[in-house]
Amino acid sequence: MSQLHAPNLLSSTPVWWEESSLQQSGLRQSIENLIEQAASKPALSQLHHALKTLDSQYQGIMHKHFDRLLGAERNQQMQEISTSGGGLLLTDYEKRLNRNIAISTLITAIASVAASHPLVVVTICLPLAMYTSWIIFERAWHNIFVEHALKIPVVGSINVICTWLGGFYVAGALGMLLYFLSEKLVIITQDRSHRQIINILGQQPRKVWALIDGIEVELPFEQVEAGMVLVIGAGQIIPVDGLILQGMASIDQHRLTGEAQPAEKYRGDRALASTMVLSGKIYLQVEKTGKQTVAAQIGEVLNTTAAYQLSIESKALQVANASLLPTLIFAGLAWVLQSFEGAVAITNAAFGFNLKLTGPIAMLNFLNLSAHQGILIKDGRSLELLHTVDTVIFDKTGTLTLEEPHISQIHLYGHLDSQTLLAYAAAVEERQSHPIAHAIVHAAKKAALSLPHMDEASYEIGYGIKARIDGHLLRIGSDRYMALETILLPPAVVELQSTASKQGKSLVMVALDDTLVGAIELEPTLRPEVHQIVADLHARGKQIYILSGDQEEPTRRLAEQLRIDHYFANTLPQDKATHVERLQQAGHTVCFVGDGINDSIALKKAQVSVSLRGATSVATDTAQVVLMDSTLNHLPTLFDLARQFDANMNLGFAMAMVPGFLIVSGVFLANLGIVGSLAIYNVSLLGGIGVAMLPALSARSAENSA
Repeated sequence: MSQLHAPNLLSSTPVWWEESSLQQSGLRQSIENLIEQAASKPALSQLHHALKTLDSQYQGIMHKHFDRLLGAERNQQMQEISTSGGGLLLTDYEKRLNRNIAISTLITAIASVAASHPLVVVTICLPLAMYTSWIIFERAWHNIFVEHALKIPVVGSINVICTWLGGFYVAGALGMLLYFLSEKLVIITQDRSHRQIINILGQQPRKVWALIDGIEVELPFEQVEAGMVLVIGAGQIIPVDGLILQGMASIDQHRLTGEAQPAEKYRGDRALASTMVLSGKIYLQVEKTGKQTVAAQIGEVLNTTAAYQLSIESKALQVANASLLPTLIFAGLAWVLQSFEGAVAITNAAFGFNLKLTGPIAMLNFLNLSAHQGILIKDGRSLELLHTVDTVIFDKTGTLTLEEPHISQIHLYGHLDSQTLLAYAAAVEERQSHPIAHAIVHAAKKAALSLPHMDEASYEIGYGIKARIDGHLLRIGSDRYMALETILLPPAVVELQSTASKQGKSLVMVALDDTLVGAIELEPTLRPEVHQIVADLHARGKQIYILSGDQEEPTRRLAEQLRIDHYFANTLPQDKATHVERLQQAGHTVCFVGDGINDSIALKKAQVSVSLRGATSVATDTAQVVLMDSTLNHLPTLFDLARQFDANMNLGFAMAMVPGFLIVSGVFLANLGIVGSLAIYNVSLLGGIGVAMLPALSARSAENSA
C-alpha cells in the first residue's frame, strides 16, 4: 500500500484534520449524533460505556508502554519540561490512530487465518477496513478539494479501494497496518508537548497587597483593576504594568527585556509585569493587567506566529510525494498494457514509498540517541534543518552569560582593606536571594573569609540594606540609595559609576557609619564553556551573531572577547525576531539560541531554535531543542548528530528507489503480480529499516565495547 503524506502538525494534530471539508460538511457530526442517540437506550448505553472504558484503558496502555518503547528517555524528558499540567496528552487524532492500529492488526490476523474463506473476510474485514481507511479518504478529499494538490493520500485512497475490491485482503490489511504505524511514528518524532497557547504571565499570585485609603489591604488578585495601587516588596514578581508613585527598588527584568543588570526604579518610572523586585519596596499604580500588559502582548504575538517547522515536510516525505506522478503514469500503463493486478502492484509499493516508514524510524533513532546524550529534540524536522544551518545567533544574557555575576574588582575609599569590606558586605547580603547577593557571598566563601556577627535588631531592608556590625552602622546599596541616606560620594566614585554603567557592569556601594568606604564592582559571568563552543562553531564555518538588549559598549566588548564578528545591541524583544527574518531573507538558515521571554518570538521564527533546561518556561515551550544539562556543552554534539542523520537518510533514499525500479520493470517484463511486488517491497523495507537502525546499533555496540 502506498505510504501517505505526513500531517502538517500543530501539537501533533494535522491541519487537514482541523480543517477537513468532510468535517465541515457535518457528515462526521451526523454519524456521531446517531451513535449518541443509539447509546441513549439502556442496553446500548451500557455497551457504549463499556467500549469507552475499554478505549480509555487501551489509550493509556499505548501512551504509557508503546510510546516509551519507541523512546523512553526522550519521552521522559518531554514529560519533565512540559508545563501543560498533565504532561503529554493525546490528541483526538492520535487516539484515532491508536484505535486504527489495533483494528488493522485484528483485520490482518483475520484475513491471514481466513484467507480460504472469502465470505468471512468480506463480512468482517471489509467493513472494518473501510472504517479505518476513512481517515485516508478524508485526507485525500482535503488534498483535492481544499489544497487543490495531488498528494500521496490520493494515491493511497485509490490503492485501498483497488486492493480490497480486487480481493487482495491480506495485502490490504498489512498495508493499512504499516500506514497507521508510520503515522504514529511521524507524530512521535514531532513536537507533542501540546503548548498550543503559551501563557507568558504564568501563574499569577492568588493575593496581592493594595493601598486603600492609606491602609495596606490584602486582596484576591482577580479584584485588581487599573488605577489601584499595589504594594510590592523584595522577592516578589510584579504582576501588572504600572507607574511607581512612591518608593524605590532594584528590579530584575532581564527575562523580559534582555538587560543584564538590574534596573533601579524610582518614583515616576514604570515597572512591567513578569519582572522581579530584588530589593526595595514600591507603590505601583496599576495601568495594565492581564492581556493588556507588555508581557501578555509578547505572548499574543508568539501564539499567533507560526513555527517555522510547521511549514515544511521531512525529506523522506518530499521524496515520497515526488514519486506520485511516475507512480500514477506507470500504474495506468500497467492497467492498459498488462492487468489490473499489475496496476495495483505498482501503486502498492513503488518509488520511495517505504521512506514513509523507514524515514521516521531513522529519525526516531537519532532523536533517542540525542536524548541519551542529554539533548531533547522535540521536533525531528529540526534535526534535518540543522545540517543546513549556516548562521547561529546567541542571546547574550542568560545564554552566553550566567544569571549570577561575579566580582571583578573592589574599589576602596576608606580605611578598610578589601577582605574586611567583602566580609562585611557578605555578612549583610547572606540572607538575600538575588544574584548580586549570591555573587558577593560566593566571593567571600571562595576567599575563606570569616563573616562578622550581625546585630539582628538593626537589620533593615528598604531601598538598600542597613545593619550593625561590630558597633558600626553598615549601609549597602546603589548610588541612589547612598544619596537618600545622605552619604557623600567622591567624584571618583561618580565617574566610576558612569563608566561601569556603559560597560554593562554594576556597582554595590558600601558605607560604614556615614562615610563611603568602598564599591564592589560586578560584571556578567561568561559560561565556562562559551569560548570552546564559539571556536567549534567557527571551525564548522558558521557565522555567529550576538543579540542583546544591553547597551552597545558591553555587547561590543563581549563580541571582541569571544572573537565574534557580528552583534546587535539595544535590541527590543520584538526586534529580535526582525533580525532573524532579515538574515533569513538574505538567504541564511538560522539557529537561534535563547532563554528568555524576550527571545521567544525569535525562537519561533528561526529554522532551528535551541534553549537550555532551567530557562523560562516560555523559552523551553517554544524552542524545538532543549539542552537538558542547562549548559551549551552539547551544542557541537547536536550539529554532529545532524550531519550523521543526513548521511543516514541519503543512504536510505538510495535504497528506497531500488524496489520501485524492480517492481515497475517486473510488472512490464515479467507480468509481476501483487504477491511478487509485496515480496520485493518487504525485502527492501527490511533493508531500509536496517539502515534506519544503524545509529542505534552503533551506539549499543559502542556502549558494550566500553
